[in-house]
Amino acid sequence: MSGRFDPSRTTRTDFPRVASHLVQKALGLPTATLHEAGGRIGALPCAIKPIAAGMRLAGPAFTVHSPGGDNLWLHRAIVAAQAGDVLVVHADDAYEYGYWGEIMATAAQARGIAGLVIDGGVRDAALLEEMNFPAFSRTVCIRGTAKDFTARGFLGHPLRLGDADIQPGDLIVGDRDGVVAIPRARADEIILAAQNREAKEAEILQRLLAGETTMGIYDLGV
Repeated sequence: MSGRFDPSRTTRTDFPRVASHLVQKALGLPTATLHEAGGRIGALPCAIKPIAAGMRLAGPAFTVHSPGGDNLWLHRAIVAAQAGDVLVVHADDAYEYGYWGEIMATAAQARGIAGLVIDGGVRDAALLEEMNFPAFSRTVCIRGTAKDFTARGFLGHPLRLGDADIQPGDLIVGDRDGVVAIPRARADEIILAAQNREAKEAEILQRLLAGETTMGIYDLGV
């Protein structure tokens, strides 16, 4: 095909990834707690939510910059990513497309990919829920996508979703509340701070049940 783009020109797979033991710890922590513990960083756009309430994910970011309305680079990402990676996709603000569905989720599960976070749409939502494939998206949309072999995309490069800058290999955590991106270099520190925050909040809950008030506990005035 004339003008066919060589994807190896813009594909990186050898970047360092957050350690697996930190991923396991992060799975047990709420995204809001991680966001607060890190200094209120890393919150992805609040429109990006799990397609089913019980879905959770955690893993290193495998970043994908896809042309809008085209999912060829997502197919390439499934092959290029490592087991345990989370595909994090920027689709050029073209939200009204179903970039991902049952076939791609099956291919991803077979390769051990931990889940999908996309600032765009997915489809086959009921089937993805039945498969228990963690998919976090801005929309659910039936509109089909193209596969343009001449279009330039990027795999394994930094990207920005909302006001969150994401490096490949950063820790991505998702739950019912949303998705947070934690810088790989700070993951250990932030997870420890989040664990401490959870312990402190557990103590506060006990104080509230014993009759204290939030006004008193947080010294919010008279």
